[in-house]
Formats: sequence, C-alpha cells, structure tokens
Amino acid sequence: MNLHIKFKNVANLFFLATITTTISSCQSDDIGEGNGLTTASLDAGFTITEVSDATNTYLLTANHSYISSNWDIDNGEGFTTGGNTKEIFFPDADTYTVQHKVSGIGGESALVSQTIDVETSDPLVGNIVKGGKLKDTNDHNEWTILNISDNGAQWIFNQGSATILSTQEWAQQGIYQAIEVVKDQKYSVDMLVSAEGSFTNTWFEVYAGTTPPVQGQEYSDNRIMGLSTWDGCATSAFSGWLSEAGCVKNSNTDTIDNTVTFSESGTIYLVIRSGGQDFNAAGITIKNIEIRGVK
Repeated sequence: MNLHIKFKNVANLFFLATITTTISSCQSDDIGEGNGLTTASLDAGFTITEVSDATNTYLLTANHSYISSNWDIDNGEGFTTGGNTKEIFFPDADTYTVQHKVSGIGGESALVSQTIDVETSDPLVGNIVKGGKLKDTNDHNEWTILNISDNGAQWIFNQGSATILSTQEWAQQGIYQAIEVVKDQKYSVDMLVSAEGSFTNTWFEVYAGTTPPVQGQEYSDNRIMGLSTWDGCATSAFSGWLSEAGCVKNSNTDTIDNTVTFSESGTIYLVIRSGGQDFNAAGITIKNIEIRGVK
C-alpha cells in the first residue's frame, strides 16, 4: 500500500514537471519582447483638425487606438478620459497646450503635447472676466481686494490660481472687478474650486451686483452661487467646477443655478467673498474664473 502511494506521488511530480516544461517552452526568454506583458513602444501622437462649421472648435485624433487614452486640454481640469478622438472648443483667444497620454499593458505610458493658437474669442461665449486665469501679475492686477474684516482673512494670488486663507474666527475677505454686461443677455458664472479638507461654519459666495463694493462692508447684492457648510457642501475635501460642487442657491431663482440676466446694460461687479468660524489651514483655491454669454 505504501509503495502504491509513493509511486502515485512520483507520477504526479512527473506530470507537473512535464506541464511546467511545456509552458516554459512557450514563453519568451525576454519579458516584454512579444509576449504582451509589457509594451515596448507607445505612440501618443495625435493630429489636430479645425472643424470648419464651428467657431474655435478642433478635432483631436490619436494616431493609434489604446484602451487608456487621456487628454489635458489646458482648461485647468488636468487629464480626463476621452477616447481616441475628442472634439474641443476654445471660447477664448489664447495659446493652449493640448496633451495626450496613453498607457499600455505593463504600466508603461507615453505623452505628446501640441499647441493651438486661438486668435479670436467667440463673440458670445467668450469670457468677459479680465484676468480670470490668474496666470501672472497682469491678471492679478485686474482684481481689487475687498477688506471686510479688520484682519484674519487674506486672499493670496498664485501663478494660475488664488487662495483665500482665514486664521481668525468669522474673519472674511473678498476680491472683485467691474464688468460690462448687455441688457437681457443671459450669462453663466463659474470657476474651478478646490480644498484639501473640511470646514466648519464656512461660506464662499459669488455675487454679480450693480452696487459698487465698499471697503469694510460685507457685500450682499445679487448672490449667484457658492459653498456653505450650513447647506451641506464644503464639509469635506472637494475639487471641480463651482456650478457642480456648490450648494448655495441663486438669489434670483431660489435654486442651484449659476446663470444671471441683467435688466440694463452697464457695469456690474463680480464679487467673491469667503470666511468662516473654522477654516481649513490650506484654504479654498480658485482657478479659471468665468462669466460667459449663454446661447
């Protein structure tokens, strides 16, 4: 009986050895050379074609198809998935850097960048905010600080963004600029907002009013949108467009709505103010501030 069991084990070992040898003989000696485990060469190149029947619109087409194909179209959002073709629209005159990143089996990736020069803003949906991208000192100088509290809150301008910080309970500060609008034209207001952590009893509000801001006074004319821990947002880390992340109602419609229409042509004031009781140390950061006409 014992001999029978021993013989069976030996047979099994021989069978396993045969299978292992067979598998090994099918495997490439060099991992990554034709066995599909890694990709030796990735091509992230792409072509840019202007769409003839649309203003400032372009079609991006990857040279090859990949399962993972990601695009950064220089709008502040970073890389997003978009397939092997992507149609993009640039409403504002500027030079944009478009990046395409692809990934293959084995974790390898490749990246290619190209620039697109847009000479003229779209006449309707072009951004009417000056210095909205906050790229440099020239952009920063388009904004005026609105001191509301004596101290404890401060807007810091960075390259490509601005951050509101508050180190004292209930302190707040704003920034604003004058903007010319057209009667009965519908506009949308938006910006990218982000924060690393949570807040307590905190607000971040955006106004588009006809009343000029006054230093030392809280602004309250024509609230459009915002964040508020009382209303249930900014209670944890967030990042995205304020129109999506915000929960403060538009004072005109009493709904979450980032659009506004003015009864007269002339000057309005875009005011952004923020403060609170317990402000996250990293503050709230904004990018790409926009007011655009709605078709």
